[in-house]
Amino acid sequence: MEVLNSSIFLLGVCLLLASSTMSSAEPKTHNHEFVIQATPVKRLCKTHKSITVNGQFPGPTLEVNNGDTLVVKVTNKARYNVTIHWHGIRQMRTGWADGPEFVTQCPIRPGGSYTYRFTIQGQEGTLWWHAHSSWLRATVYGALIIHPKQGDSYPFTKPKREQTLLLGEWWDANPIDVLRQATRTGAAPNVSDAYTINGQPGDLYKCSSKDTVIVPINSGETNLLRVVNAALNQQLFFAVANHKLTVVSADASYTKPFTTTTLMLGPGQTTDVLITGDQPPSRYYMAARAYFSAQNAQFDNTTTTAILEYESAPCSNCKNGPSTKPVMPQLPAYNDTNTASAFTTSFRSPRKVEVPTDIDENLFFTIGLGLNNCPKNFPSSRCQGPNGTRFTASMNNVSFVLPNNISILQAFQQNIPGVVTSDFPANPPQQFDYTGNVSRSLWQPKSGTKGYRLNYGSRVQVVLQDTSIVTPENHPIHLHGYDFYVLAEGFGNFNAKTDTQKFNLVDPPMRNTVAVPVNGWAVIRFVADNPGAWIMHCHLDVHINWGLAMVFLVDNGVGKLQSVEPPPADLPLC
Repeated sequence: MEVLNSSIFLLGVCLLLASSTMSSAEPKTHNHEFVIQATPVKRLCKTHKSITVNGQFPGPTLEVNNGDTLVVKVTNKARYNVTIHWHGIRQMRTGWADGPEFVTQCPIRPGGSYTYRFTIQGQEGTLWWHAHSSWLRATVYGALIIHPKQGDSYPFTKPKREQTLLLGEWWDANPIDVLRQATRTGAAPNVSDAYTINGQPGDLYKCSSKDTVIVPINSGETNLLRVVNAALNQQLFFAVANHKLTVVSADASYTKPFTTTTLMLGPGQTTDVLITGDQPPSRYYMAARAYFSAQNAQFDNTTTTAILEYESAPCSNCKNGPSTKPVMPQLPAYNDTNTASAFTTSFRSPRKVEVPTDIDENLFFTIGLGLNNCPKNFPSSRCQGPNGTRFTASMNNVSFVLPNNISILQAFQQNIPGVVTSDFPANPPQQFDYTGNVSRSLWQPKSGTKGYRLNYGSRVQVVLQDTSIVTPENHPIHLHGYDFYVLAEGFGNFNAKTDTQKFNLVDPPMRNTVAVPVNGWAVIRFVADNPGAWIMHCHLDVHINWGLAMVFLVDNGVGKLQSVEPPPADLPLC
């Protein structure tokens, strides 16, 4: 009898353990409140009333597990309209929570609030969130870390500790005023005054060294660095003095590990790297500065730093501060396109992937700048671009204009006419030598709110081709609502006959933001399995404002699970 009782007891314990394990692995719902407010922030010796979330700069880090649901109530106590975008989240059928102003929602007005609800499905790694209205994301941003499902592990050795590094850009001014001035004058906006790591400029700027970010490490341990380029307008090189970095993930998709000394991230991109404490215990600068590929244009050429500090370093916590000055890494030259290209072409998926073939939609989009002639009724003070013009930008010669009284998703879902048309061109309206000497007649794009319609489930290929109009430039192109495979990239004009032979159809990397090479091209593929209105735009915010964007209008499929959810009751009104 005792044997039977003990067996029943053991069975009960096993069942209890199993159920507790199962319950701990159940997806969770995380509730957060974001209050958008003006907060005094002092940088470079000067205090600004910066727009922040919950008074924090950068904003709070959100940590979830794959499969969890996020519910974030955003209350706007600032004086500007605001929206929040969850960069890289697929938002399957929940386009109302995506966040780009006038694309998937009207903005949250001052005094208003809106609750973003979405579930993370099949994504792990580092993403981030940021304002998607005007230039508010200069200070309104934070990390969004997706851990594996409970019970699952990383596909690499478990790091001893993890550190998020948000690379940002700081203006010694109100960023909204910087944008407004540029919009008024038609000229390029003033460049930033500093780059930052986790909101701090670092030792090389005035009034900054006492707050420089310290990243601890012990000899022999391997740690994970989650690097995010949250800068507004600048691709950045990043390196750690005397240390190699092993890339294991990018844009919340695991990669085949590769080792490098330098990272290059376009705004919007994330890269997870392993770093090992294999150097003499000391202090080493982690540094970031511009990768700048445009010609004859100003840029912020300063360098932001944090410090990798070995805990056994001599006098790492002395009263008077450490005596040793950290070692500085060798960063590439500002215009070192070879290093940028060598880095971006090193990415592979960890194993063979199912790349969409039998393409339904074969699209070719030119991306680049332009110059509008000065309108007759404008004074010269409003046309301060080159030779009395105004800067613009376009895709396939269409400069994108946002609506201002309803969102594109609402108009698309409710068949409201006159907001967005579905005649965005599948190819350039006029073929030309894209990276050569372009006729001035092609420098003035047409403006419009044009979308490209996709059937649910269609297999899409897009060739993204930079142009040399005004200046060739590396463009970080971000697609909302999707990840995509990057099949290839190259320089010059894309050649469908020869360049298709370079396509990686075995293990191409998956990204949500692709750095299209300066004077070159990149080819991406995805399956249109997420209905809604999804903007694709350059993540240099100066270019979005000039019109370097378009929108995919993806039809519903069959039944509820292939259709956009109904709009939430609290969706902001225009």
